[in-house]
Amino acid sequence: MERLTLPPGGVAAVDEYVEYRRIVGEDDGGKLFTPEEYEEYKRKVLPMRLQNRLYVSWRSPTGMDCKLVGPETLCFCTHRYKQHKTDFETIPQQRPISLPCRVPGCQCRAYLYIPLNGTQPIRCRCKHFADQHNAGPGFMCTACSKCSGFHSSFTCACGQPAYTHDTVVETKQERLAQRKPVGQDVPYAAMGGLTGFSSLAEGYMRLDDSGIGAPSAEFLDSPVTAVDHMFVKAFQASSSSSQTKPTDEGTSSQVSSLRRSEEDDMAFFERRYQERIKLEKAAKQKGKASLSSTAKPS
Repeated sequence: MERLTLPPGGVAAVDEYVEYRRIVGEDDGGKLFTPEEYEEYKRKVLPMRLQNRLYVSWRSPTGMDCKLVGPETLCFCTHRYKQHKTDFETIPQQRPISLPCRVPGCQCRAYLYIPLNGTQPIRCRCKHFADQHNAGPGFMCTACSKCSGFHSSFTCACGQPAYTHDTVVETKQERLAQRKPVGQDVPYAAMGGLTGFSSLAEGYMRLDDSGIGAPSAEFLDSPVTAVDHMFVKAFQASSSSSQTKPTDEGTSSQVSSLRRSEEDDMAFFERRYQERIKLEKAAKQKGKASLSSTAKPS
């Protein structure tokens, strides 16, 4: 096993390079800026990004952001989001906002997210993959002549076909008006719709306003069924036990079922789930102990 060693100050140098790459992206054309060029670049670009950031998402007809686009997210043209125009001195007034690809020779005029089927591109109704279609207007197939333009019936995890989704480019103000997360203002290139770690999850898994949203109290208080999610079962079981058993354990469970001020939705449900697992283990051990005591001859 090889061991990587760095000279004194090497870790700081790596951190500086990572910071440089996140800010500059591919704007240096593969040749590092000089310190003077880097400072001039930041003076010009950073205010633009902090004031005119554009948020990019792949949205279902229900309004859920099924995919939040980040720097490495591929476009229909097979190039990444960071390879498209993402910085604007003035935000365009026309809608939708087009983010053309900057790779020389690419015909892509506007960033268009296309989902993957596992690790493979999805297929068009002509049976050919998405990357076998032209990225120019019309998205015509390059492998056959019968295709009238890319159209896929691939179904998203939200249950809606891919063709019913839209790639949405919007401003911070437009997202705030819809009560969707906008995160912190950052100077990094091509952040798109990423606002936090949960942004990497698919929409139906996110419990914020850009995804499925937090379960309502009415949903959590509804009767338990066989198809309920494990988090809901854990929450409801502990709540019901605290109401029927006014013991120290019941009181503890009732206090535990209250959400703490610093907890987000996922942390709250994860804590309740882990508590439920502990209770089940304790009950099994208690059952085994009672069974062994009754099995001993008198």
